[in-house]
Amino acid sequence: MSGICNILGVPFNNMSPVETVELINVYLSGDTKAAVYTPNPEMVMAALKDPEFMEVLNNSAANLPDGIGIVYASRFTENRIEERVPGCDTILALFDKMKTGKKTVYFFGGAPGVAEKAKEEMEKRFKGLNVIGTADGYFDEEKERQIIADINEKKPDLLLVGIGFPKQEKWIAKHLDELNIKVAMGVGGSLDVFSGTVKRAPKFFINLGLEWFYRLLCQPSRIGRMMQLPVFMITVIKDKYFKNAGKKPKKTVKIKNYKIKIRKKKHTEQPAGENNTGENNTEE
Repeated sequence: MSGICNILGVPFNNMSPVETVELINVYLSGDTKAAVYTPNPEMVMAALKDPEFMEVLNNSAANLPDGIGIVYASRFTENRIEERVPGCDTILALFDKMKTGKKTVYFFGGAPGVAEKAKEEMEKRFKGLNVIGTADGYFDEEKERQIIADINEKKPDLLLVGIGFPKQEKWIAKHLDELNIKVAMGVGGSLDVFSGTVKRAPKFFINLGLEWFYRLLCQPSRIGRMMQLPVFMITVIKDKYFKNAGKKPKKTVKIKNYKIKIRKKKHTEQPAGENNTGENNTEE
């Protein structure tokens, strides 16, 4: 798998989970800053209505296909994605590699206490992992400046931002240049999962691509958000098959090296009373 798969204007990296982790590791060891996002169908639909959000997603270093709906939608494109790359699993795989090196990570997001609990749980699970700092996702302008100052002082290699979309992606895009980091990732509710505050779906649901259904069973109030999934697929199908419906195909004209004589017609006046269909007629 390789290349970019474009779905409704959002570019997705068509890579396996292993290749994705390797790519982010390259960014972590590089000299340039990288923004990595994990768009799902709901985020793509939001981007269609929010030009600023669409621009942010199009200027990322990588967009991971986080959601089985993205995989299904790719079947209507020229670069089919074979498997989803969940952001949560990608981060855990990164932690597994980072635990034996000197790379550091900073947790930013969640309710008060969630980031600290996530740090405790992840450092316990991945012995050697260095979570160098934490901050919750509730902040005003003054606290935001303090958070940025803390991040810059500690200089983490990886910054995880979990303050919900599109806020987290826009926040990363706005502040990336001023942050002393290598990679910033928008991670949604992953910090809640890492802290144990929210239980992730059992492997059975994850392997079948039904993690979204498990969340719906646990939180029926999400039904409104889940309705975006069929709307997303309908939009993808319409974009594929009906985007150019009703448009007349452009005529192609082959010009050969022929001599063309133009014969002038003699002008004749129209009899009075007949309808003039000349310049003033704007209908075509």
